Parts: sequence; structure tokens; C-alpha cells
Amino acid sequence: MSAIRLLVLGAVRQHGRAHGYQVRNDLEYWGAHEWSHAKPGSIYHALKQMAKQGLLRAHEVAPSTVGGPPRVEYELTEAGTEEYFALLREALAGHDQKADVLSAAIGFMVDLPRAEAVELLRRRVRALDGWRTTVTDYYTPEGGPEQLGHIGEIMHMWVDSVDAGKRWTLGLIERIEAGAYVFAGEGDPFVGVLAEGEENPYAT
Repeated sequence: MSAIRLLVLGAVRQHGRAHGYQVRNDLEYWGAHEWSHAKPGSIYHALKQMAKQGLLRAHEVAPSTVGGPPRVEYELTEAGTEEYFALLREALAGHDQKADVLSAAIGFMVDLPRAEAVELLRRRVRALDGWRTTVTDYYTPEGGPEQLGHIGEIMHMWVDSVDAGKRWTLGLIERIEAGAYVFAGEGDPFVGVLAEGEENPYAT
């Protein structure tokens, strides 16, 4: 899965309608350009591509003042909303997501009901347990990586990564179940996007 797809759909959804610069500004505000491939070219390409795929509806809203193409605003179609939530659920439940995909999913998890977010994260824990078992069928962590020569260091890294991922996920579940954050249907949602014309305070 590509993080940029989830990030762009999520950013547009939070605005309702947004033009490319707004989406880019939001992703930079979130620091996504540091931990994902959310670079300007990728963002604009994703917007145009998903509009062609029917996931976004494009609106030409203002002519260019410098002779270029008119400014375009995007909004999610029904298919785009379905795609957004499918990507979000897949990213939260998967055990093998890259860090940028999981980071994007955590950023949008409050768009789901609290109970559903918890269940998806529990699925992630079960998947991590299953994947760990496939590794430890060939490698015994207690025996140390040397049992397989230097190649054992790879499996040692895998097991440590799985254990750390499970520990972090269980901690997140505990915080959510204790009432942390505002999830869908619980009240005013967290607003993580910049208003039109608002400057990114973290821009360099």
C-alpha cells in the first residue's frame, strides 16, 4: 500500500474540498514529507490520478492570474470515501505495513468508531503473533543470533521488531480503551488541517 494515497484522501476529506497547495501544506504541517514520500510532485500526481480513477471529483474554481491552468479543488466521491476507509482499516490491521503507512493510519484512526479502531489494532496484534511464530519455527530467540551464524542477526532483528510493534500496539489499545482521543461519533473531531491561507508554523 502507498502511504501517499491514504494521506491525500485523508487530507482532502478533512477539508471537504481542497486544492493541491492546501493538501501539500497540510502534509508538510504533519511532517509527512519527512517520514513518507509525500513530496510536492507525488501529491499533485496522486490528486490527478485519483481524479481519473473516480475517487476524487475535480472542480475548476478560479482562473489563473498568471496565465497558467485554473486552480482545481478536489473532493472525495462516494468511491473515494470507500477507498479511504478501506485503506485506513487495512493499514491499522496489517502487521507488515511500512512505517509511513502505519503512521498515516494512526493519524486518521479517529475517523473510525473507537470500538472498531480497537478491534483493528487487536487484529494487528494477532497478525504480529502469527508472523512471529513463523520466524521462531526456524529460529529460537533464547538461543541468540549466533545459532545461525551472522544470518541469525536478521531473524533476531525481525523478532525484536515484532515484539516492539506488539508492545506499542497494546499500549495504544490500552490508551484508547481508557478514553484517549475523540473518535467518530463522540463529539467535535480533532482538526488537523490548516485553514485557507493559514501559514504552516513548522515550515522552514
